Amino acid sequence: MPRTEEAEHFFNAVYEAVQEVPHGRVTTYAHIAKLLGYPKRPRQVGVCLKHLPSFVNEEDREDGMGGEEEAPYFNSRNVPWQRVLNSKGGISVRGPGGTTKHAAKLRKEGVQVQRDAMGEFWVDMSRYGWFPDILPSEEALLESESEDGDS
Repeated sequence: MPRTEEAEHFFNAVYEAVQEVPHGRVTTYAHIAKLLGYPKRPRQVGVCLKHLPSFVNEEDREDGMGGEEEAPYFNSRNVPWQRVLNSKGGISVRGPGGTTKHAAKLRKEGVQVQRDAMGEFWVDMSRYGWFPDILPSEEALLESESEDGDS
């Protein structure tokens, strides 16, 4: 089912915001929602990341077809979905093996991922958390606007 224009805008805004989370750092679904001006929509941020299209290399295609289809503009290769965690710094369950894959991707970035007594993965948010007041891209826009006004 196609997304409404409003939903498509929100999905794209989430993907763009997540692209700004630095390598080796993590943030929360709630913080992404807050940065976008929708502090009551952390679950919707999670839904957007759940529906992030996977990037499939031409060689990895099971159907043996060549690269006829162009990869979606936002995909799992250019949106670091693994850098977004739940409010407790935990890796949310996304299906069989999903949390292990998520933890492995974070570890590749140098993020220390712990496992609690229940076997759930979590990250020390005081050490790896990224919680700016505004997105770096917006900060740069504000700075350039203020420089233009100073002329």
